[in-house]
Amino acid sequence: MGEVEVYGKRPIATSQTLRGADLRALSTTSVADALKYFAGAQMKDYGGLGGLKTINVRSMGAQHVGIYIDGIRITNAQNGTVDLGKFSMSSMESISLYNANKLDNCQSASEYASGATVYLTTRRPTCDSLSVQLRRASFTTFMAKANAQFKWKGWSGFVDGEWTDSRGDYPFRYHSEYEDTVGHRANSDIRYGRIEGALFHGGFSSHLYYYESERGCPGGIVRRLSDKYINVGREWDRDFFVQASYQQEFLHHHRIKVNAKYTNEYLRYCTDYPENQNTARVNNHYRQEDGYGALCYGYRPWSWLSLSTSYDVRYSKLRADLKRFDNVFRLDQKEVVAAQMNYHNIQAAASILHQHYHDFTFVHAGAADPLDRWTPAVSLAYTIAPGVRNSLTLRAWYKKIFRAPTLNDLYYTQVGNRNLKPEYTKQWNIGAEWHYTKSLVPSSHSQVSLSLQADAYQNKIENRIVCLPMKGTYTWTMMNYGYTFCRGLNATGNVRYDTGNWHFSLLTSLTWQRDLNRTDPNDEDTYDKPICYSPKLSYTLTAIAAWKDVSLTLSHMHVGERMWSYADPQDILKPYNNVDMKLSVSDFMSHASHLSPFASVGLCLEVLDLFDEQYEHIPRYPMPGRNYRLTLTLGI
Repeated sequence: MGEVEVYGKRPIATSQTLRGADLRALSTTSVADALKYFAGAQMKDYGGLGGLKTINVRSMGAQHVGIYIDGIRITNAQNGTVDLGKFSMSSMESISLYNANKLDNCQSASEYASGATVYLTTRRPTCDSLSVQLRRASFTTFMAKANAQFKWKGWSGFVDGEWTDSRGDYPFRYHSEYEDTVGHRANSDIRYGRIEGALFHGGFSSHLYYYESERGCPGGIVRRLSDKYINVGREWDRDFFVQASYQQEFLHHHRIKVNAKYTNEYLRYCTDYPENQNTARVNNHYRQEDGYGALCYGYRPWSWLSLSTSYDVRYSKLRADLKRFDNVFRLDQKEVVAAQMNYHNIQAAASILHQHYHDFTFVHAGAADPLDRWTPAVSLAYTIAPGVRNSLTLRAWYKKIFRAPTLNDLYYTQVGNRNLKPEYTKQWNIGAEWHYTKSLVPSSHSQVSLSLQADAYQNKIENRIVCLPMKGTYTWTMMNYGYTFCRGLNATGNVRYDTGNWHFSLLTSLTWQRDLNRTDPNDEDTYDKPICYSPKLSYTLTAIAAWKDVSLTLSHMHVGERMWSYADPQDILKPYNNVDMKLSVSDFMSHASHLSPFASVGLCLEVLDLFDEQYEHIPRYPMPGRNYRLTLTLGI
C-alpha cells in the first residue's frame, strides 16, 4: 500500500490525547492513572487501590471537570465528583482532556457546561476475539479480567468483566520534625467486581456498566497504631448505568443526535462498630437515580460555516436515611446555540449556554431558589503554515461558566446551606501548537514526528463554595467564601521515531502556575497566599522503546511542594518524584504456537514507585511505596 495523506484542521480548544500504543504502554490500571500524565491535571488520591481518585484541572476543583464516556456525561448529583478509580482502561481506545469546549457541529448542551472536560472513548471492535488477564500484585492483590469482542453484519460490541481483591496493607513511614512513625496501612482493603458492555452499529452506540465494591476507609494515620485508634469505617458501592446515542446525517447539510441515559447508584457508609472509639458512629445509606435525555441538531449552510443547537434535560433524585434529611429532586435543563467558522486559515467559534436548575423538597426547610443563568464562550485560531507535514496554529479563547451547588452543598444535614450562590469561573487562554513530520529515508520507512503546544492561561473563580466553622469547632456550614486568581503555563511535547521494527516515543508535559487567594485584603494570613494543594511546578517525562512485540516504558513524574493549611506556613506537603517502569511482551510464544493452545500469550511486569519514595497527595494519607504487578494475558 502506498503512502496515504490525511487532511484535517487542528481543534481550536486546548486539548491533550493519549491513544493506541502510547496509552497501552503506560503503567495504568484505571482512568485515574492515565490522567496524571496530562499537563494542568492534578490528581487527588486518598491512598491505596481503594482510595477515592478525582481530577482537578488548572486548580478549578473537581466539580468543574465533566467526565464523559462515549459522549455522555458521568454524573453524581450528590457531591458532583466522579471516582475515576472505578473505570478500567481495558476497553478504552483514547482519553482526551479539553480545557475549552470540544467543538463539534452537533454536540449536547452539557458538553459546554464544564470548565474542563475529559472524554473517554471506548474501542470499537474490528474482529472477533477473547482475552483473559490474570494479575498478581503487591499487598496481597489478585485480579482476573476477561474481554470478549465481536463483529457481525455491521454490528460490533464487547463485554468486559473484572474482579479484584486486595488486602491493601502496604507499609509506610511518616517522618516529620516531631514524629517518626512506621507501620502498615490498616483497613485499606477493597473487593470489587465490574462488568460492562457496548454495542455499535453505524451512528448508534450504547454502553452498559455495573460496579459493586466493599472497601475500608482507613482515615488519616496517627502516631499510636493500636487497634483502639484504627478507623474502622466501611463503604459499600453499587453503581449502574445504561446509555445510548444515535446520530444521523441527512440531506448532506443536516445532522441530528439523540442521547439517553439512566443511572442508579447506592452508597452505604458505616462506622457503627464496637471497636470504633475515636469517630462518631453512623450507618448511612444513600440512593441516587438520574434520568437524562438530549436532542442535538447541526446545520451546515456552507462548507465553512456550521450552526448547532441542543436541549438537554436531566432529572435527579437523592434519598438518604439521615435524620431530618429530605428526599431531594432536581430538574436540570440546558440549552445552547453555537456557531463555528472554518474559512481558509481562520477558525472561530462562539456559543451561548442557558442553564436552569429547579429543586423540590417536601418536608422541612423547603428547596433552594431556582437557578437561571446565561454564559458565553468564544474561540479564535489562525493557522500560519497549513501544510500536511508542517503546521503552526495560534489560538485564543475565553469561557465563562459556573457550577451549581450540589445536593450535598444545599441539603446535607446540619451542614447544607440553601442560600448558596453558583461558583463562577472566568478563563482566558492564549497558545500555539506546532506539528512536524518528516520521512528520513523514503525507502527505509523511517519517519520522525514532532508535536509541541504551549498555553498561557488565567483563571478567576468567584463565590467559591467551601465548608467553614460557624458556631464553634463542631458546627460547620457550606458558604460562598473566596475569590481566587490563577496564572499558569501548560506545555506538552511529543517526539516519535519509527524505523523498521523499532519505535521510540518521548512524551512530556509541564505545568507552572501561581494560584493565589485574593478573598480578603485585610487578612494577612491568607491574602495573596497559594491555594491549598496547588503545586507551583509539576511535570512528567515518559520514554517508550519498542521492538516488534517487546516494549519498555519509563515514566517520571515530579510534583512540587504544596501548602495544605493556612494555620501554619510550615504546613506543606513535600515535593516528590515518582518513577514507574513497565516491561511487556505482547506475544512471547508467537514462534512456538504449536506448544500453546492459545492464539497469543502476553506477559507484563510493572514496578511502580521504583525508588520507593514516600509521598502524600493528602496529609496523613500516605501513598504505597514501591510495588509490583505481574500480568499474564491469554488470547483465544
